Formats: sequence, C-alpha cells, structure tokens
Amino acid sequence: MGHSALGEWRRYPLLPLAAALGYGTSVLHVYGLGPYIEPVSREFGWSRAQTTAGLTLATLLQCLGSIPVGMAVDRLGARPLGLVGALLLPAAFALLGTATGGKANWYLLWGLIALAALSVQPTIWSSALASRFSASRGLALAVGLCGASGAAALFPWLGSKLVTDYGWRRALVLQAAIWAAVGFPLIALFFRGANAAPAEPGKQSVAKHPNIAGAGFVAGLRSSIYLRLLLASLLFSFTILALVIHFVPLLTGSGLTPVEAAGAAALIGLFSLAGRIGTGLLLDRLRGSLVGAGAFALATVGCLTLIATGASGRGALFAATLIGLTLGAETDVIVYLATRHFGLRNFGALYGGLIIALSVGTATGPLTAARVFDVYGSYMPFLWLGVACMVASSLSLASLPQPPPIPGKA
Repeated sequence: MGHSALGEWRRYPLLPLAAALGYGTSVLHVYGLGPYIEPVSREFGWSRAQTTAGLTLATLLQCLGSIPVGMAVDRLGARPLGLVGALLLPAAFALLGTATGGKANWYLLWGLIALAALSVQPTIWSSALASRFSASRGLALAVGLCGASGAAALFPWLGSKLVTDYGWRRALVLQAAIWAAVGFPLIALFFRGANAAPAEPGKQSVAKHPNIAGAGFVAGLRSSIYLRLLLASLLFSFTILALVIHFVPLLTGSGLTPVEAAGAAALIGLFSLAGRIGTGLLLDRLRGSLVGAGAFALATVGCLTLIATGASGRGALFAATLIGLTLGAETDVIVYLATRHFGLRNFGALYGGLIIALSVGTATGPLTAARVFDVYGSYMPFLWLGVACMVASSLSLASLPQPPPIPGKA
C-alpha cells in the first residue's frame, strides 16, 4: 500500500481493535443464541421457532431505529453511542437468564435487547473507521469486522461450555459479564472516530474534511445502486445468519454431540476471520463488486455441500469453512461499496437503511429455518432456499458499476 495508507495506520493503530470489540458486542445476542436454543426450548416446552422468535422480534424492533441512529452518528459522532451500548447490550443479554417461561416475559426481555442494541449498531463502528481511513479503508473495515468473526467463533463454544458447566441461566450472565469486562475498557480508551461536531477555533472543521463528502440522503435512497445493495444485504443476512444460528442443532441432528457440533460451528468464526482480512485486502486492490460477488458465491457451494453430505462428516467441516469465508466478506463488502458509491456525508443514515435490510434478513432467516425444521423435521428444504438466495445476492453485487476513483490514490 501507498504511503497514505501507512500514515492512516500510524495515526489510528488501535481504532480498528476497539471497533472490533464493538462489532463483537453488537452480535452477542445473535451469535451467542445458538447454544441456548435447545435447553431453553426443553425447559419451557417450546418449539425452536418459538424460542428463536425472540431474536426475530429484537431485530425487527432494531429496524425502526436504524436510520435515526445513523443520523445521530452523522451529527454527534460514534463514540457516545458506542460507549453506552458496550455496557447496555451485555446487561440486556444477561437478563435473558431471568426468563420465567411466559411468552410475554420472553418477548419483553428481547425487547430490552433490541433497545440496547440500537447503540451498538454496525453503523457506529463502521462510520468511525471510514472517517479515519480512506486509502486503507477496506483493510481497516476488515480488521474491525474481525470482532464479529471472533464472536462467531467464540460465542457458540463459550456458551456451550458455560451451559454444560453452570446451566443456561447462569451461563447467560457469565457470558455477558466476561464479554463486557474484555470489551468496554478498550472501547473506552481507543474508540474515537472523526466527529461531525464543529471543530475548535482555528482548526479545520470535520465537515470540510475531504472524506466527509458524498450523495444526499434522498438521492442515495433513489439510486438503483442502493436498491441492489439492499437486495444483496437482505438475501445474504436471511441465509447466512440462519445457517450460523442453526448450525449447531443442524449438526446434532446429523448425529454429532453438542460439543462436537459447537467445535465444527467454531470453524465458521475462524474462517470468517480469514475471509474478512482477505476481503479487505482485495477491496483495496480490485473492483469491490466483483470481490463481493465471488465471496458470496462461496456460501452457495457451502449449502450444496451440506445438502450432498447430509450435514455430517467432512462435508460439514468443509461447508463451515465456506460459510465462514462468506460471513467474513459480508459487511466489509456492503460498507465498502456504500462508502465508495455514496461518500460519507450521509453514510450513517444511508447505512442505517441497509441495516434495516440486514436486520429483516436476520429476523426472518433464523425463524424461517426453525419453522422449516418444525414442519419437515429437517433443515434440508431451507438449505435449497439458501442456495437460491445466495445466487441472487451474488448477482446483485456483480451488476454494480465501477465506483468513483479514490481521491489521491493512483
């Protein structure tokens, strides 16, 4: 990379690490749910769809606040919201351990998670990184998003172990406490993006920074490019989040023990780390739409592998690898393309709209997979649906035009 990229990393070396911890916090209730589905369903006599419906409710409620939160980030900066959310979401996740078995109580607890999750939305962490990194934006976003990849690897394993040792109620409290103790101090110290507030007298205003430019909010919403990003986001999150959340029960249904299934599921998180870094490096060098289309196509092969092998043996491990690589590329690609096509002036609000699509997919995908299992006794019909969704998502990205060149980059 050029000198300007090195300069960005020298000025803000620990910002991507802080953002990574923030991203991990934002998916605590998503990637952390899998190990709890079976014991909660068993204790309360619920179907898996009924248990998973809490996550569906939370993500749909988050949709309502995505654009307002993005607008707040555009005007106030990301740090205040990030600091609050780094404590609130773990606390709300821990409260699930107080569930009484009543449906209203369960949904109320997930409603609290939805409110807490507003202040850790991906917009917050992405906007801070995009405001500080331009020449190396792809890699910086990838490093930040490694937090979600690490969470996908860590949370299923940690949750399964804690449930086995302490029961699901205490496990929820312990998992939340561990993550808050790790994440919050580093976020408080190093998470500082460019703020949209007026600059101090005699200093350049952030609004005049060359990175803070771009399309208007309404113009961006009307763009066909934006609509294609929306479609890709929706179909991707519908499929991949369902696969991640149901991967453990999918494999246990094929004969693996819960610990073995959790170990296989951990490959998704581990390979998503490689996918994120690899995608970030490629985005800074190659055409982003084609990088994304290729990465999304890997999940199609993963679904076909699970279908062909019956989600058992080495096929399950290979599928976890491919799904992890795609998971690693997802937000990197969407955020990168959004910043390149629309700039940063209204990035928070525009990305808030994309988060709605991601949230709808996150809400409906796991619930649909659970419903398919409840009706058919198998996840295989959902895997075929996943193949169709990922093909369409990949084609949506491949159809995007070349974005404007990066100022000052050869």
